[in-house]
Amino acid sequence: MNQYQCNTQYLRTEDPNIMSHSFHVSRSEVHLKWDNALKPVHTVDSGTEVTFDLMDGGYNQFTATSTAADVGNFDAAFADPAFGPVYVNGAEVGDVLRIEFLDLKTATYGWTAVLPGSFGFGLLADEFPEAALKIWDLETHKEEGYTVFKEGIHIPIRPFLGVVGLAHGEEGQFSTIPPYDTGGNIDCKHIGIGSMLYLPVKVKGALFSCGDGHAAQGDGEVCGTAIETPMKAKVKLTVEKGKPWVVSPHYITKPIGTTAVENRGEYAALGIDADLREASRKAVRGLINWLVGEKGLTRVEGYMLASVAGDLKIAEAVDMPNYAVACSLPLSVFVKAPYL
Repeated sequence: MNQYQCNTQYLRTEDPNIMSHSFHVSRSEVHLKWDNALKPVHTVDSGTEVTFDLMDGGYNQFTATSTAADVGNFDAAFADPAFGPVYVNGAEVGDVLRIEFLDLKTATYGWTAVLPGSFGFGLLADEFPEAALKIWDLETHKEEGYTVFKEGIHIPIRPFLGVVGLAHGEEGQFSTIPPYDTGGNIDCKHIGIGSMLYLPVKVKGALFSCGDGHAAQGDGEVCGTAIETPMKAKVKLTVEKGKPWVVSPHYITKPIGTTAVENRGEYAALGIDADLREASRKAVRGLINWLVGEKGLTRVEGYMLASVAGDLKIAEAVDMPNYAVACSLPLSVFVKAPYL
């Protein structure tokens, strides 16, 4: 099957006597550039549910048995693959496509990598020149809703898709790595199951694609990777008219429960600088220094933990010439000695 071939299934509903037509996008229907000339893999009506079988954001170059020795073979040209596109009937330029996230299932494993500086990933890439890779067990404690960073540190599993986007209005090919006003690699952890994302339509049919499954991530994804994982997704695509204010991604979240972990506050380091990026770097560095000095983690462990569970926040943006950026970590990730 080539990447544009239609893959349509017929699945049974709860009533075994009723056959329900559904649309499925397979792993083979992949593209590495946004391009409004791509042939749709499906054409669906507004309000249709579509399922996806997705490779991870690294094109499945790492597996459950990979080690740090494999990081040097990582090919960034295959980063952030998107799957689709899906043409939605009735979507016209100026409309909005509403994406509802109905179900997101991770694989049994995930990975977080510190990629060497030459790859250009990571807010402190210049300070972490050595490759590192952590393989996560996403199966053992999935019913309890967490995965183990190391004994005594638990990370809540909150799956979401990093890449969710529509075709650009301009002709040509655009990288899938950055975010755009039409979506793309927005890497927003708040858009999980039960949430709705609104994207501005720039071409007839919208041409929707998604990918880059994450089991967990902190705001900022500071080391360049989250808990990356292959994922199965189900979304509902609906065209909405008359919303001219949606000129970039907007979203509505579903409240996140606290059944898996309790809220015990957070620890944060502030970065202060006239340059917003440098203020962010200082904040991340400060949190890592605390994790090393107070909790006994290595710097690489601190960098990874900040990326999968820490949040970057602009605390102050009006008292020029300096910005204040916080990098915070929920204290609830620490569950056992010696980290309590």
